[in-house]
This record gives sequence, structure tokens and C-alpha cells, in this order.
Amino acid sequence: MSDDVILSVVMGSRAYGLETEASDTDRRGVFVAPTAAFWRLDKPPTHRDGPLPEQFSWEVERFCVLGLAANPTILECLWSPIVEVITPAGRRLRDLRDAFVSARARRSFAGYADDQLRRLDPAAPNWKQAMHMVRLLLSGLQLVRHGEPLVQVGPHRERLLAIRRGEVPWAEVDAWRATLSAELADVPGVLPDLPDRRRVEDFLVGVRKEYL
Repeated sequence: MSDDVILSVVMGSRAYGLETEASDTDRRGVFVAPTAAFWRLDKPPTHRDGPLPEQFSWEVERFCVLGLAANPTILECLWSPIVEVITPAGRRLRDLRDAFVSARARRSFAGYADDQLRRLDPAAPNWKQAMHMVRLLLSGLQLVRHGEPLVQVGPHRERLLAIRRGEVPWAEVDAWRATLSAELADVPGVLPDLPDRRRVEDFLVGVRKEYL
């Protein structure tokens, strides 16, 4: 693991509790570029792949920007139950996760699920994609209701795995999707209208000072 990584978590099926014997281990992380590198015309990368298979990381500023926009993947990373690397800065980032959540999540989670729906062919669905579409709506709905996303799917595991195996008719899957989408749009929520940008920015400035 690179020395600049402050947080690395397992995501995907293993974090959701939906893994099978064939599942990969998907890792997502946050790294910090040296502050002085931003003084040059050529800026540091905003993200990178590897070094492990199925590993992807964001530079901390990009991670924060996406989190403030209620990006579902970013928010779920902050609540992953499987943390493999965490430094003091990474712990401060995890402790800050409530500052990222806002009512924007209704639109972002619904939008990602709608994108999945548009790519699905009802005549021959990609069942794994259909499962994750429903899982994303369940996650967003819990976030709106309780202030944190549903990462471990818990009681929904068997029904979601049945979708993945193609054992649930498409009409039933789509009906569940439609119900969840309607609830996500209308259910009373606990989230503030906007994220706490000031707290996130204070964290970012502090990290930049540490990496001077």
C-alpha cells in the first residue's frame, strides 16, 4: 500500500454481504498528493487504479467534492464495514462523514438507479446489474430515513441474491424498483438540505498543511 493512502476500504459484494465464491475483492481508497505538487502547472492526478486488482482510489480533494455532491459510491465508502487501512487523517475523514450527507442524496441515489435501469434490457436483463440497481435504492432510502446508507444489506440478502440468480421475474423486480423509487422521492427524511461544506473544507485545509 502506498504511503500516501489515508483510507482503504472493501466495497462491492463483500461489503454488501452479497458475495459468492466467485466474487472479487473490490477496494476503494483515498490518497493525499503532496501539497507542493499543486503549485505546478501539471496538477496531481485526481484518481488512480491499483496497485491491487479491482482497486481504485481518489485524491482526497476529489473524494470530498464528490462526497459533497452525495455521490453514492463515496458515501458508501465512508460507511464500509471493512476498513483495511486507516491513518489519523483517514479516521478524521470517517468521523466527518455526517458532514457529507444531505437531501441531495435523494436525487443522486435515484439518478444512479435510473441510469442502471436505462441500461437494462427487460427482455434479457443483466441480473447482477438489476440486483445492484435495487440495492442502491435500498441504500438511498435508509440514508434519507436514518442518516446513513445501507451498506450491509442484512434482511434483503436472500431476495437480492435471488434476483442475481435470475430467479425473480423481471416484472417483480421492476415493481420493487418502482416502489422503492417512489418512497425515496416522497418519504420524510432526516437529512439537512445541504452538506456541511465548511467542516469538510476545514478538514481538507488541515490535510494540505500536513502534507506540505
